[in-house]
Amino acid sequence: MFKAPRGTEDILPEEQSYWRYIEEKAVATCRLYGYSRMDTPAFEEASLFARSVGEGTDIVNKEMYIFKDRSGNELALRPEGTASVCRAYLEHGMDNLPQPVKLYYFADIFRYERPQAGRYRQHHQFGCEAIGEASPMLDAEVIQMALSFFRSLGLLQFCLQLNSIGCKECRPNHLHKLKDYYAPLAPGLCDDCRARLAKNPLRLLDCKKPGCQAAADEAPKSADYLCIECREHFESLKRYLGVLKIEYTLNHRLVRGLDYYTKTVFEIQPLDGGSQSALGGGGRYDDLIAGLGGRPAPGIGFATGMERMVFNIKEYGIEVPRQEKPAVFVACMGGDAKIEALKTASELRDAGIAVVVSSGERSLKAQLRQANTVGATCAAIIGDDEIKEGTVTLRNMETGEQQEVQPDDLKRMLGAQQ
Repeated sequence: MFKAPRGTEDILPEEQSYWRYIEEKAVATCRLYGYSRMDTPAFEEASLFARSVGEGTDIVNKEMYIFKDRSGNELALRPEGTASVCRAYLEHGMDNLPQPVKLYYFADIFRYERPQAGRYRQHHQFGCEAIGEASPMLDAEVIQMALSFFRSLGLLQFCLQLNSIGCKECRPNHLHKLKDYYAPLAPGLCDDCRARLAKNPLRLLDCKKPGCQAAADEAPKSADYLCIECREHFESLKRYLGVLKIEYTLNHRLVRGLDYYTKTVFEIQPLDGGSQSALGGGGRYDDLIAGLGGRPAPGIGFATGMERMVFNIKEYGIEVPRQEKPAVFVACMGGDAKIEALKTASELRDAGIAVVVSSGERSLKAQLRQANTVGATCAAIIGDDEIKEGTVTLRNMETGEQQEVQPDDLKRMLGAQQ
């Protein structure tokens, strides 16, 4: 038998209520903050991600799904959402619109990584990007928006982790200090971190292996090497968060896993979890648009994995609205009754009433069991007697009570129930 590929999952009908709940809350939050939806392709030129995410990152080096199409073009399944949104921002001239341009998206994300709870090789992401404004006030608003979204889901027990990793002017000094600090520690680092020490030392702070974490705890802090502009930006952000009464914890090891981040980075983590179970996160990427060939345009955004949201909603026992069930199940007995059943179902649907109509040659008892299975509130039964009398037998599936009704009355009665 065929099975879903490792690291992927089928989202079955009984799970859909969680997904629709999250999507509805996300859309409502975006509306409150003035964001518009956009959708980008599932694959892009591979070089887009190599240039934006960074060739020294695990995503580019280990996790991207790269392939050549029939024309020999090297493409990659989308491993994250921001680069595609920024490419679209440039391609469609959004830099000529009033800034910032505020966009949100739902996207399939593909990364070849070790599957674990809440982490898949194909997962689904909700993200927001605000492009074209450098003010730390926008940073505070994006963080507030992310927190508002999680609260709207009923996820209340979390903490905000915050850091500034500087800019291209001041970061080199920090990287130099990191190399000096880690050089004598290299023999005790994992293989990945020894490679990072040479290629991308900032990633050393992001390693999740216990031995490397101990070294990272005492590593030089980016906040100690910020230039005047970055320091003022970070201090202003903290003041704005204070005005909004948003509590945060400074975390000098927080760097995020993508090279395009500058200045502000943040994560929202459950109180009983850690960086491995982050609800979501994001940060500022002031050089990304220019790096993709556009006029310089600062930006900031955040993203969260939908699977991670479903996992946490279940973990905290949050009740979500169930999907609407059909109002009526149309059962029929006999060939002529099937014709009447189709006509009745069609007329009810034209009136906006959800219907499941029986098919096949099952007994009435079996059809009523199906009506219970699909969750119909009532069953409209059509047999030889009903055809002769020009009526329909309406059965309340909860009480079992039945009554004979005229077809026109059926529409009126069912419509009143909705």
